[in-house]
Amino acid sequence: MVSDGDLTSVQTELPKHVALTQKEEGCLVFRVTQDEENKNIFNVYEEFVSREAFELHQQRVKSSRWGKVTANAERHYQISEDY
Repeated sequence: MVSDGDLTSVQTELPKHVALTQKEEGCLVFRVTQDEENKNIFNVYEEFVSREAFELHQQRVKSSRWGKVTANAERHYQISEDY
């Protein structure tokens, strides 16, 4: 969930973030959809080949432009590991 003040910058940076993530080694699926009823909510679905690949993704994001743009975003994770 992003604030009204961050919404435009998130929408602007999102396509680049998605493209970079989809190119990451170990990324199987990465989709981000903006909620139809609440424009401030973005739903993310992602799959990686391993927990390690996911953790590498998280590290990259923290030091990226996307990490800066979404620093104030409220995040709720549900992580499942099916092997």
